[in-house]
Amino acid sequence: MNKTIRHASVLCLLMVLALMMRATWLQFFEAQALADNEHNRRKTIDQYAQPLGDIIVAGSPVTGSKKTGSGDLAYQRTYTDGELYAPVTGYRSQAYGATQLEGIYGDVLDGTDDRLRKPADAVLGRHPKPGDVVTTIDPAVQKAAYEGLGSKKGAAVAIDPETGEILAMASTPSYDPSQISGTTDGEAWKQLTGDEDQPMLNRALRQTYPPGSTFKLVVAAAALEDGMYGSVDEPTDSPDPYTLPGTATVLENENRSAPCENATLRTALQYSCNNVFAKLAVDLGQDKVRETAEKFGFNTDKLDVPVRAAKSVYPSGMDKAQTALTGIGQFDVTATPLQMAMVPAVLANDGELKSPHMVSKVTDSSGNTLQSFEDPDTRRVVSASTAEQLRSAMVTVVEDGTGTNARIDGAEVGGKTGTAQRGVDNSKTPYAWFTSYAKDDATGKQVAVAVVVEDSAAARSEVSGNGLAAPVAQKMMRAALT
Repeated sequence: MNKTIRHASVLCLLMVLALMMRATWLQFFEAQALADNEHNRRKTIDQYAQPLGDIIVAGSPVTGSKKTGSGDLAYQRTYTDGELYAPVTGYRSQAYGATQLEGIYGDVLDGTDDRLRKPADAVLGRHPKPGDVVTTIDPAVQKAAYEGLGSKKGAAVAIDPETGEILAMASTPSYDPSQISGTTDGEAWKQLTGDEDQPMLNRALRQTYPPGSTFKLVVAAAALEDGMYGSVDEPTDSPDPYTLPGTATVLENENRSAPCENATLRTALQYSCNNVFAKLAVDLGQDKVRETAEKFGFNTDKLDVPVRAAKSVYPSGMDKAQTALTGIGQFDVTATPLQMAMVPAVLANDGELKSPHMVSKVTDSSGNTLQSFEDPDTRRVVSASTAEQLRSAMVTVVEDGTGTNARIDGAEVGGKTGTAQRGVDNSKTPYAWFTSYAKDDATGKQVAVAVVVEDSAAARSEVSGNGLAAPVAQKMMRAALT
């Protein structure tokens, strides 16, 4: 009997020791991992126990917090002008997580970032006060972009060429993130995610399109940088019409009466001559065109602003006919609106690219800087001479070419239109593009812009970069210069 009791006692002691060891292990070695686990409800409760920090535009918050009044989550996110700023802020939902700036800086905005902790917080057991995210967005330019796009499906981006600051990022149709910020917004979430127009898609950053004739700026830059032509006013060797190499396909110009035969680069940009840039791409060769495109930002996997942009692509492994089509921004060339705003930004900044960014700094609750982006990286893309010549040609496009709807009295405006084919055999309504820059010598202000209209109510015959996209760009540039 005593033997049985002893065995049972030893077994119980071993079980107690094992339990104590496990408890000690959990408490001292796995406590932080368990606390940080995304499925830990206490973590979510802690994140929403107080008002959240804010995303700031021009000194004013475009986000806020309100008491929920029920449940164990005390506060939820609110948005001011939610549809206007959704492409910038993203959403923060108690049920569906967070995206864009709300997601990237979630730990700063809910106060869980270690940089926000003060010694007194640990002693008193207080939750650190949340910090804020200060953006580079200009509300006037953002509003001009959003209202300019209106009911059209599309996107627009504006950049300050000198600083790399993103002044506007609009995407339409948009949505109000307040609709899905709580825990009981399942129906709104279902409607938004099921909408075929994809209002939650940030077209400015995450959607790529064939850039059409706006890509001709890149090809022209490649030709000047290579020394193929000494200036934009030197005649090219460009038959009109041009037959794609190795095929019987004749590449026509949109304006068949335009003086495109052997046109200068200035004239070719002015009238958007397909024959000139298709042949240029073939004569340069795909490798040289790709090299220049990559300097502008194409084929970059990690373009973070800080939200990661989709990769804009200049393809490889093409035959000469396909290479010719890339010269007019077709075949497999694709670009985000951000990328096509970076092209005129480089040219406006004398050939240098300031890394684009839409956050200037991240601060604590007292306004002290935790992280600054006010001194971005700079790299040379093309020479100052090439940039100057292409600006001059772009001014001709606006003053006396295909981009007249972008004119602004008293300002230097240069641009390039584009109409990109869409669908099998161009069966769908084309994309309308406009990319441009504007400078006001009196104030020193400048801006670079790209606009794409994916879909509108216009008839197919009325779809053009000058007709649909240039007026939006003009409103944005005017707002930036005012």
